[in-house]
Amino acid sequence: MRVSIRCSATQSSLRLMVPLFVFVNLVAGSGNCLAQETWPAVRGPSFDGHADEVALASEWPEQGPPVLWVRKLGQGYSAFVAEGGRVFTQSQNMTGQFVYCLEADTGQTIWEYRYDWPYEAAGVYPGPRSTPTLYKGSVYFTSPDGLLACLSQSSGELKWSVDLLDTYGIEGCDFGYACSPTLVDNKVILPVGGRDAGVVAFDSASGAELWRSTSEPASYTPALPIEVNGEPLVVCYMQNSLLILNRDSGQLKRRLDLSSGYDEHSAWPIYQEPLLWLSAPFKAGSYALDLSALDDNTQELRRAWTTPMMSNDVCSSVCVDGYIYGFDIFDVQSKTHRPSRGIFRCMELATGAEAWSNGTGKPSRSANAELAAGEIGQCGIIAADGKLVILNELGELILLEANPKECVELARCSVLKGELTWTAPCLHRGRLYVRNQSQAVCVYIGSESETPIAATQRTGDLAQRQYYNLAALILAVEPEYAFDIPHQRWLILWYVTGLVILIPGRLLVGWTLSRFRWHTESVGDFIPAGVFVAAFIPGAIGTTLLGWLTGEFVFTWPVCLYAALEYVVASRAVALEDGKSAGEKCDLKSALIRRWPLFVFLSVCAGYFLICRRLSLVFEWAFLIGFVGALPIVWLANRFRPKRGRLLVLHFIATTLIGFSAFFGATVVFLNSRY
Repeated sequence: MRVSIRCSATQSSLRLMVPLFVFVNLVAGSGNCLAQETWPAVRGPSFDGHADEVALASEWPEQGPPVLWVRKLGQGYSAFVAEGGRVFTQSQNMTGQFVYCLEADTGQTIWEYRYDWPYEAAGVYPGPRSTPTLYKGSVYFTSPDGLLACLSQSSGELKWSVDLLDTYGIEGCDFGYACSPTLVDNKVILPVGGRDAGVVAFDSASGAELWRSTSEPASYTPALPIEVNGEPLVVCYMQNSLLILNRDSGQLKRRLDLSSGYDEHSAWPIYQEPLLWLSAPFKAGSYALDLSALDDNTQELRRAWTTPMMSNDVCSSVCVDGYIYGFDIFDVQSKTHRPSRGIFRCMELATGAEAWSNGTGKPSRSANAELAAGEIGQCGIIAADGKLVILNELGELILLEANPKECVELARCSVLKGELTWTAPCLHRGRLYVRNQSQAVCVYIGSESETPIAATQRTGDLAQRQYYNLAALILAVEPEYAFDIPHQRWLILWYVTGLVILIPGRLLVGWTLSRFRWHTESVGDFIPAGVFVAAFIPGAIGTTLLGWLTGEFVFTWPVCLYAALEYVVASRAVALEDGKSAGEKCDLKSALIRRWPLFVFLSVCAGYFLICRRLSLVFEWAFLIGFVGALPIVWLANRFRPKRGRLLVLHFIATTLIGFSAFFGATVVFLNSRY
């Protein structure tokens, strides 16, 4: 009987212990489970590019890892964030800018929130730049025009918003506001760059201002929350300074002057107590600050070390087990028309010493601009499961060992070929979410045994365009600072070269017409087309040819614009001389022929604009403004043109000098006023 009672008691105990055991295991594993259920910010749950994924595949099959979905998303540089079964991002199409909530495993839209019109849709960097942040059931986002807003994570309903530009006056973000919201301690902390509001903290529930600090122009890096000796702080990388503030009060703890005038910072700092690692573009290198004595108010921030290596621009590095992995950019800035030149490095955080490097640092000048075998290139990086998950500029996924001894590549495949991408990847439950300016892709890189049923294709099955490096074909030399106004020596060189191209062609055409055709009635019909061809062809090939011959960036394409202007005006003048008035009736063929010069003119302008934009030659608008100065002179010259002999030749030379000078002068005036 006692045995029976004991067995019953044991069975009862076991019945109680089984659910308790399951509960304990769930709680014990909840750290990993919960961590894998959220990627709440652009740099992950800890703002450092680390994911708590514990079971990533160590290799991919020949056809690449599984793909869950692909969809068109539109323009923008916003990355994905994720929680549960949903992912969020920002993007724009021709109807406006949106925050999107998508199903994580299908890519289907759950809700979308429109907050503004498109931002610079035809610009060099179209669309939103920042990434939403998830916090306690809400989605926080910023716009390029300085809107800060909070939406319901479940429905997309607006909870509150603040217009940072109107309220504080943003300074320092000339390329659009790009700071993603930093959510910590029920606060939204943003480098705003306003007067008396360099950094501002808002209440996450209401949007009310909690504190503001300093008067510093902002830059493009979000605020980084850290703790030093147990004190909650926030690091803000401003345009010309580094600020370290108390998170609770906004009290300035330290300020470090970095530069003066225009400067920019896009890459995140890295903090591993007591070292704060900082990097910047413009070949600035990197350095580490020792924050161990931050409590000593008499001591300045001390640099532990400085190195010319590891300049970061639009893509941030990560630190794993005391070693920094990232792309050291050699170009002054990242290029939108070709892969950036540089070397992928591994360096020790404690000393700044290089552990290993990958790449030559030479720009790719081939027609297709494929990365050399084994090179990594500029890339977004996630550290997880002892590995580095990398998305490089050419849309390649690369899996590396997080190994400070050597560069060990485990796998590589292509997912976003055809255009450059700088958007950071997002890792969530083994699913990697990546995007460029056209589309988004969800790739499963977790354990092969847990591949979702929805994954019916592989990355090798994706329809992808071949990336074509137009710059390598056209530009033998290119401006290093793409957004700077051309300096005086360049402008003089371009102007003189333009005249050298224009005058010989006009002399040849004028001499030919005066010598052989001047006595015919149709002499005028040969002038517009002859002048256009004689100037357009050398103007079109001059930039490429002179670049290869001289090693100098000689911009001759404005000659093509001026030739097109003369063609359409001269053709109209000839038509009027022949008695073909605007109101005269004619058949369809004659009407099309008469309008052909206008079509050529518009085509030249459109082609010039699109090629310049594709090659990041952002002063293209300035030369289109040149028509304003040249049009009256070209019109008068064709209105009163001699028809024979030496007068025709002299006329060609004089009008070329005056007309092209007016064209170039109007351009220079616009350049100086615009830039």
